[in-house]
Amino acid sequence: MELRFPVAPMKATLGSLPAADDDRWAYEIKWDGHRTLVHVDGEQVRVQSGGGKDVTHRWPEVVAIADHVNAGEAILDGEVVVLGDDGLPSFDLVQRRHGPGTPDADQQTAGHLMFHAFDVVSVDGTVTTGLPYVDRRRLLASLVEPGPHWSVPEHRVGGGAELVRATAELGLEGVIAKRLDSTYRVGARSKDWLKIKHRRTVELPIGGFTTGTGNRATTFGALLVGQRDDATSELRFAGGVGTGFDQRILTELTSQLRDLMTEHCPFDPEPPRAISRSATWVEPALMARIEIAEFTNDGHVRHASFVELVDGSV
Repeated sequence: MELRFPVAPMKATLGSLPAADDDRWAYEIKWDGHRTLVHVDGEQVRVQSGGGKDVTHRWPEVVAIADHVNAGEAILDGEVVVLGDDGLPSFDLVQRRHGPGTPDADQQTAGHLMFHAFDVVSVDGTVTTGLPYVDRRRLLASLVEPGPHWSVPEHRVGGGAELVRATAELGLEGVIAKRLDSTYRVGARSKDWLKIKHRRTVELPIGGFTTGTGNRATTFGALLVGQRDDATSELRFAGGVGTGFDQRILTELTSQLRDLMTEHCPFDPEPPRAISRSATWVEPALMARIEIAEFTNDGHVRHASFVELVDGSV
């Protein structure tokens, strides 16, 4: 089998820590960046997104890895992250690199870019996907010399619960658990790789909702939530929450929201027009308990999921 650009990466399944055989699993840090494959062919380097696009222009710092790979040709799988001033990965800084052209000087100096390699798919024309995880990791460590914008982060065998606790305390996104004997299944989502993500719970007032479509045509699409400004007490728009609802909650919450409908937008400033034009405003009398990955730099919830109303009325 020959692998050519682009290569569909193996994907992890969202789950929890393995219930048994902890010592048969390896644990890696999940860095909260962009899934990336790096194709090295002599001095030529092509950087591929997880979706198969050529994104070499987006991550030009990675191109210099060619001189630090101990092979004439290799395909490396990993994650591009951008570290903020606090030394932690910042998804916002990664997102700034999006666009058709090469990042400008301000984008390239905002944070420190790193490609964290965690797997090897091919070396000098030999496909390595059939090797077990432990052998691929051993090969990867010998293949890639650390550099200013790339590394092969350590993994640990066993001790998954300890790593989960440590990453939560450090404010990292989570942990990936991988079976020691697992092969690399190109393009597949497998339970041999488990993604354990940290979530935090917050309570935010509901200031509106968007129009529902499809099976939500009679209820709503997403809740629009806000945060109170500590200095002014103004309600600042904090994004939408569109998941976590079953049909009973949708129906009962819609009824409560309709009783609070108002023509006045409770957010200051008003959300962007793309959101406002499909929004119905409500008096912010209900408080939603939601799970989020984080707040972005502009104060919006990321990966938000509804849990319940704080007053327990739903």
